[in-house]
Amino acid sequence: MNAKNAMVEYRLSSWLKMVQSRDSSGLSVKEYCEGIGIAPHVYYYRLKKVREAACDELARVQNNSEVPVSEMFTEVELSESISSANIQRNQVCFEVSGLRLTAGSEYPVDKLTELFRVVSSL
Repeated sequence: MNAKNAMVEYRLSSWLKMVQSRDSSGLSVKEYCEGIGIAPHVYYYRLKKVREAACDELARVQNNSEVPVSEMFTEVELSESISSANIQRNQVCFEVSGLRLTAGSEYPVDKLTELFRVVSSL
C-alpha cells in the first residue's frame, strides 16, 4: 500500500467513526455538526465517500467470491403479526427462529449485523 492509499484508508476510517458516532449520539445531523464544528454538507460528503467505499468493497468481495451478491441477501416478508404489532416508525423488526429483534433505525449497522449473525447461528 502506498502513502496515498494509506491516507485514503485513514480518512475513510475516521469518517466512518464520525458517522457511527453521529448515529449513536441520537442527534440530528445539524445538531451533531454544530457540536463538532463542521458544516452539514461536509458530513454528507464524508457519508457519501464512506458509502461509496462500502459499495466498492462489496463489489471487490463479489468479484473474489463464487457467490453472487444477489445470493448474499435474503428477501424478508412482513408477516401480519409483525406489521400489526406495536412497532414505532423508524424501527426495524426481524423475527428469526421465533425470536423477535426490534431496533431503532439509528442502531449501528455493524452491531445489527453482528447481532443477526449470532442469532442466526442459534
